[in-house]
Amino acid sequence: MSAQPADDAAGSAGPLGILGGTFDPVHAAHLRIAQLALDVLRLARVLWIPTGRPGYRDAPVASAADRLAMLRLALKGEPRYVIDARELQAEASGYTVDTLAALRTELGADRPLVLLMGDDQFAKLETWHRWKDLFELAHVAVFARPGGSIAPGGAVEAELVARDTGAGGRWRERPAGAVIRVELPPLDISATALRERIDREADVSAWVPAAVIDYIARHRLYRAS
Repeated sequence: MSAQPADDAAGSAGPLGILGGTFDPVHAAHLRIAQLALDVLRLARVLWIPTGRPGYRDAPVASAADRLAMLRLALKGEPRYVIDARELQAEASGYTVDTLAALRTELGADRPLVLLMGDDQFAKLETWHRWKDLFELAHVAVFARPGGSIAPGGAVEAELVARDTGAGGRWRERPAGAVIRVELPPLDISATALRERIDREADVSAWVPAAVIDYIARHRLYRAS
């Protein structure tokens, strides 16, 4: 998989969703966010960007090659999903703002880009590297649990007010700057809990695609012994 998405792979028109993560392993919550993004936001594509081993977070457990292989298995059959491996390159910073800036250069100034994230990530946005610049480069779609709030408070809330980012349905008319709320049905799941269940040889079929479970078993991933 190329580290640079070709224009045809990313879709030549329409909003492009960006979903980053370690995908260690990819699971049902990731897939639900991506499918909701396609359906609710009417995106042309969702770009899946697995992270490497940046110094500002814990390193993934599985190797980059294994995580890419699991992603390919999980996304097979959906032509609107594209894997972009640029953050796995040795020279990549791993910062979302740098990835968005590179995408903006490649895809042009006018294409709407939509950064997809959960409400838990949005609540910690102030800790992200150059977080204010994210709104210059993309819209942010926040997937929130029913009844939950996406008001982050502090400097982020002040920034949103100053920018008037609540563009509602008009976000598609501009390339970046809006904050969009998407209702996310409850799904109690985490990669850490999944890895623990896999290590105990417990059933994870409700959360992990069958092809990925088979890959994990064949390669004995996430086993302490």
